[in-house]
Amino acid sequence: MSVADVESVGIRAVSEQTGLSVDALRWYERQGVIPAPGRSSDGRRRYTPSLVRFIRLVHALRRTGMSVAEVRDFVQMDVGIHAHRPRMAILERHETAIRTRIEELNTAREVIQDKIAHHRDLLARGLDCEDEIYASTHA
Repeated sequence: MSVADVESVGIRAVSEQTGLSVDALRWYERQGVIPAPGRSSDGRRRYTPSLVRFIRLVHALRRTGMSVAEVRDFVQMDVGIHAHRPRMAILERHETAIRTRIEELNTAREVIQDKIAHHRDLLARGLDCEDEIYASTHA
């Protein structure tokens, strides 16, 4: 069965579906970060639904901090049932790193929220930030 026979989409549709630019998709392909898509009879790239799902995964891994080299290693791993555990291990490590980063970001967000509340309080009391600094250093 040729690529044309499979329900597939062109690169622009993949760009729209994934949020990656056409140039980024081509670059990822050249870098070995995504598998090369099949080609139609006129030579245009055609992406199957499973390849589009895989590109979404790659994009999620990149957006969450996985390096291009790590993604390439993941993509170029063997296929088949014996590859599931190593792939899962990589994804689980990355998910743990994401969870840790989310906790760090939540802690930082709480500090920022406290500062916002503090500035709202200053505004409500008609004080300038410098008034408070002056008062705390000359108390």
